[in-house]
Amino acid sequence: MTLSQVQVRKDALTDAETVETEAGALANGAIRLEVESFSVTANNITYAVVGDGFGYWNFFPPTGGDTEGKGIVPMWGHARVVESNSDEIAVGERVYGYLPMATHLDVIPGKVSDSGFMDMADHRQPMSPIYNQYSRLAADPEHDPAREAERMIYGPLFKTGFLIEYFMRKEGWFGAKEVILTSASSKTAMGLASVAKQNSPDVKRVGLTSEGNVEFVEKTGLYDAVYTYAEIGTLSLNDCVTVDFAGNAEVLGKLHEHFNAMLKYSCLVGATHIEARSSFNEDGELPGPKPTLFFAPDHAVAFFKEHGPVEGGKLVAATWHQFLQSVEGAVEIAKLSGIDAARETYLEMVGGSVDPAKGIVVEP
Repeated sequence: MTLSQVQVRKDALTDAETVETEAGALANGAIRLEVESFSVTANNITYAVVGDGFGYWNFFPPTGGDTEGKGIVPMWGHARVVESNSDEIAVGERVYGYLPMATHLDVIPGKVSDSGFMDMADHRQPMSPIYNQYSRLAADPEHDPAREAERMIYGPLFKTGFLIEYFMRKEGWFGAKEVILTSASSKTAMGLASVAKQNSPDVKRVGLTSEGNVEFVEKTGLYDAVYTYAEIGTLSLNDCVTVDFAGNAEVLGKLHEHFNAMLKYSCLVGATHIEARSSFNEDGELPGPKPTLFFAPDHAVAFFKEHGPVEGGKLVAATWHQFLQSVEGAVEIAKLSGIDAARETYLEMVGGSVDPAKGIVVEP
């Protein structure tokens, strides 16, 4: 069996090539997944940008000859079991979870339940368990066969938004009356705005975006007000929290300078503006609170530890279904075929060609 994977140079993210290798023998207790589909979003670009710092390059080590300095960007998607050495997982079963930008993946299922299992491969254990979970679609309450594309495009990003809202609400929104979201067109920001609209309606939702995305963001109906980055200096001065999805130090600085002491909490999430991502390691002093990085996997572990997998899953699912209704038709889903299409889409996104009105699904 031939396996294809897109390998990216870690020190030059625009250097990506498709590599073909032969599949080895399947290990005892392992299953082989054939990747059916995955989405390519700005979230995947964040995985590449901050890969070394958060271990994202470690999930799917590249195979073949020259792999030095190379990695495989993680994706979220669906796969089918095509070979099994496990007594608990049968050939033909479909799963949803963390997958490589590739055609196949071998995993070692453990902690198997009706709804899912963990990949117990040694190299994945140092990383957050959230990324090692796979949902068995036959018994997955979130699964909707008609919404598989939406789940891949929005699902992981929505859950980050859900966790941010849950964290902020537990903290009483730090006494703020409004939340200001950068990269308001991003799917994670839309997820946060949707959950806040449902669970924290008294907190005003203010979206910041580029001039070209204003109309798109307004049409979502998820924000009480939408402004361009150039209008930051005109925003009303109220007690607020900021959630920065852009990773743009200049934008973050303007927000801190404008609101100063009225800024109650500064939250950093992701890096959609990779050309100006220095807010991840900002050295300079900013007025107001120190920006704090929100690492969703840690919050997810804490959330499910508090509520348990069943009740926690119900809480997420309730807001997820309402979110899907609110973004119905907001994104045009484009389906592409072939692993090379995944590589080309990834390169376009690294280059900044990200249209928020399109969701890309690749069937490798």
